[in-house]
Amino acid sequence: MSDMHLHENTATATASPGELLNHQREQLGVPLAEAAQALNLRPAVVDGLERDQYDEIPVAAYRRGYLRAYARYLGMDEQAVLDAYKARFGTAEAERKVTPVTTSRPPSKVGAWLFKLVTLLVVVGLIGVTVMWWQSRGGSEPPSMGAAPTAEEQSELAASNPDATPALPNTPTAAPSEAPSAAGQAPNAGANAQDENEAPVSEPDPVVSDEAIAAAQSLVDALAAADVDPNTLELTFSEQSWTEIFDATNQRVFVGLQTPGTTATVEGQPPFRLTIGNATGVELIYQGGVVDLAARAGANNVARFTLGE
Repeated sequence: MSDMHLHENTATATASPGELLNHQREQLGVPLAEAAQALNLRPAVVDGLERDQYDEIPVAAYRRGYLRAYARYLGMDEQAVLDAYKARFGTAEAERKVTPVTTSRPPSKVGAWLFKLVTLLVVVGLIGVTVMWWQSRGGSEPPSMGAAPTAEEQSELAASNPDATPALPNTPTAAPSEAPSAAGQAPNAGANAQDENEAPVSEPDPVVSDEAIAAAQSLVDALAAADVDPNTLELTFSEQSWTEIFDATNQRVFVGLQTPGTTATVEGQPPFRLTIGNATGVELIYQGGVVDLAARAGANNVARFTLGE
């Protein structure tokens, strides 16, 4: 009896992590597909864990995390499975290199809104100056070159040259014999013309028209719409995350282990197939809106979904 236990302990000590997991799952009678669904993993990934083939999991940190989660799901000792993995693959563990992704610090959203606000203020200011200038001209068409002088201009001319006879609009030149009469009537005619032209005119308040405000708002909306690209994804990483994205052409447009405090812009043909590890530490913006990754993440905090269908 003791020999049998010794044989079992020796077999367990030399077994690979995949053999331990496969043996426990078969003993419990759990189908592979059901285990994959419970772990929120693809069946190919779970099958690779049991066969000690990690082509589907190139990052060593994720391998250990999946092994720990699988052992916990099967009710096994997590440390025993991790020790078996370390004994079998610890010395030769190497992460597969991935295509480097250009990352940069996230741009300041305050700066973008400040630019839009300054643009709006400049447009409104130009419109206001134009309206005030137009109203200062009386709100009518500019005077033509041949227009008759106003009563104010006639008064200034008479004050500067008392001996000159003020010219009246549309008044024919008097004959020499009629000069005294015309000279006597000129002051009265000038006064009458001045009284007629000095009718009270109410100055309208400088108000920006609704058309000007609508034009400025349209400009701001156009600036905001220019930032939205249906073929672009924006990711901001506040925590470490393994992320992989395929576009509609089945081309991998983004892959890598991202560090906290970085951001990435991904372009491709929608719909996109995304795998985002540590989903609660990632912010994803698509078509100007924030995608709720926490609602799409499974028990292991990995989000796998399709976006843009």
